[in-house]
Amino acid sequence: MSGTKDFSTTRRDLLQAAATAGAGAALLGSMGMNPALAAAVGRSEKPLKAAFSNAGLQATWCAQGKQAAEFWGKLFNVEVTWFDGQLDAVKQRAAIDNMASQKWDFVAIQAFGIGTLTQPVQKMIDAGTPVIDMDTLIAPLDQINVHSFLAPDNEFMGASVTQALCNAMGGKGKIIMTQGALGHTGAQGRAKGFNSVVKQFPGIEVLDTQPADWDVSKTARLWETYLTKYPQIDAAFFHNDDMALAAANIMKARGRTNILIGGVDAMPPAIQAVSEGRMFATVRNPSCRIHGGAIIAGVSAVVGGEKSGQGIPKNVVTDGPVVTKANAAGMQWMQDHFLI
Repeated sequence: MSGTKDFSTTRRDLLQAAATAGAGAALLGSMGMNPALAAAVGRSEKPLKAAFSNAGLQATWCAQGKQAAEFWGKLFNVEVTWFDGQLDAVKQRAAIDNMASQKWDFVAIQAFGIGTLTQPVQKMIDAGTPVIDMDTLIAPLDQINVHSFLAPDNEFMGASVTQALCNAMGGKGKIIMTQGALGHTGAQGRAKGFNSVVKQFPGIEVLDTQPADWDVSKTARLWETYLTKYPQIDAAFFHNDDMALAAANIMKARGRTNILIGGVDAMPPAIQAVSEGRMFATVRNPSCRIHGGAIIAGVSAVVGGEKSGQGIPKNVVTDGPVVTKANAAGMQWMQDHFLI
């Protein structure tokens, strides 16, 4: 057996031990890495209990986030308990009130609407529980001391897809934006991005901007009306892919397949639709990176003693790229492995 092979085998064994036996801090600390980060890389020696909630598991982005949190939780010895928001602010508030009545090592939440969960979240923070905010603000960061806020640049996502649509329209024509929930700060950012782009094109008319609240049935009803009301629609921007694909089905049934469709999230069905030309563009809102990152942030806080603003920034931008035919296959692979 050669010396090179011996070294490779030893190094691999050490890394496996670090990942599976909680030796990550010692191993990576010996390499000069920050001790809190080193601790986070290894599994927690004792099982940790974490509570998660996102807007609603009816949304494919949220369902994928749950899978990612559970996947990364198993790697880091975290037992994840889920509190479904059910795409309803009142129901999510009841779920978070329940969450706040129990003891957790850390908590991660995507709020359906800003300001709807402040009281129970504050109760958990006051009890010393690290709360990681995901994707949309629970409350403005200067009003609630969450451990960190992991989210994409929603304005960038809205602007990038809208820019692609406007360019494809040749800078003129008629467009509709179908929004998510108006109280969702992610939707607010996507709308801001949309508006920042279309105002640069005086030849483009915005026909409608009604919200559909991430609800595919509501989206279908809206688009039944639009296709009757408007004989010309050149493009449509949707705040998520679920709504985009729901509307695409209505367009197909009505024989209006000439409408350019843009979405957000780059979920697998949308990646396939872009590859096949049924959607023009989407952009990745990295559900796996956000939910998996929340696991790592929680473990870093509990095991590594990482403090908000002193090891983890208060706001962590978790962007993903615009998805085209050129990068669609790679994007799908990364999602399959909960990497983005």
